[in-house]
Amino acid sequence: MGNVMAATSSTPSSAATALDKAAKQGLPEPAPPGVLTSQSKEKDDSLENPGTVEELHKKCKDIQAMTFEGAKVMLNKGLSNHFQVSHTLNLCSTQPSGYRFGATYVGTKQFSPSEAFPVLLGDIDPSGNLNANIIHQFSPRIRCKFASQIQESKITAAQLTTDYRGDDYTASLTVGNPNIFNNSGVFVGHYLQSITKSVALGAELAYQYGPNVPGGQIAVVSAVGRYTNGDSSWSGTLGPGGVHICYYQKASEQLQIGVELETSLRMQESVATMGYQVDLPKADLIFRGKCSFDSNWNVCGVLEKRLQPLPFSFALSGRLNHTKNQFRLGCGLIIG
Repeated sequence: MGNVMAATSSTPSSAATALDKAAKQGLPEPAPPGVLTSQSKEKDDSLENPGTVEELHKKCKDIQAMTFEGAKVMLNKGLSNHFQVSHTLNLCSTQPSGYRFGATYVGTKQFSPSEAFPVLLGDIDPSGNLNANIIHQFSPRIRCKFASQIQESKITAAQLTTDYRGDDYTASLTVGNPNIFNNSGVFVGHYLQSITKSVALGAELAYQYGPNVPGGQIAVVSAVGRYTNGDSSWSGTLGPGGVHICYYQKASEQLQIGVELETSLRMQESVATMGYQVDLPKADLIFRGKCSFDSNWNVCGVLEKRLQPLPFSFALSGRLNHTKNQFRLGCGLIIG
């Protein structure tokens, strides 16, 4: 015991050694253990990027059921680490049936471990109707997205979006369907700023011009915001056209809940939607449900079951309309 005490008293502590070295080199004294320095405080107090306005209601939208009707078979085939193709066959009595071929290419330019650019994806049917999307990130702050749709050999829709992501804000500009021949088009500007770690506020400016617009042009300004508290979030959009409010809650690892309210002041109509998603990883099962409280009174549900050990997924979709006494059923098989 005496040797231990002597060795302890004769050997300087690590903190004392650090103080001596700092004094000899003329450096500021290091902070004691457990005490935050000014740099660490600034890092903790710094605000994060809030994302884009387009993603404001994304969490609530993703858990809602996207139903389909009839029979659907989809085959996904990866040709390489960067290229994948898909074949989709849809048979339905209420909608156009047919075959669609899709392709996806992912580049090698990476700014984060989970994303790679450019991304090119699209699908086409035997009639030549095409949907195409191009996403590319030119720098850690600038990302562009281009989407186009061709129907009956004519470009029916074209849209280009550019996002600039700052340290605590995001500014976006979207140009839709520009036409120099009839002098028409749509411009939409978004700005979202992090006020605190939980609150983000912003604005949306939509401007449309053309011969079919009353007065030749129109502009609409809306306010947007989001409040996040742990596993729950509130998001909303308020403008002259109406109100759009979403609430999302991750109740557990298996259950997610979302409520959405859309009110149109022009149509004098409100639609409330409650959606939920149940994940059962051990059973390879995902269920998404949606109940719409409006004059139509729709109830929807989609069940996805992974058929292990085969690379198959079975999807079952249902949609019930109480007022019209209609029921739509769909089943699908996804291979790959």
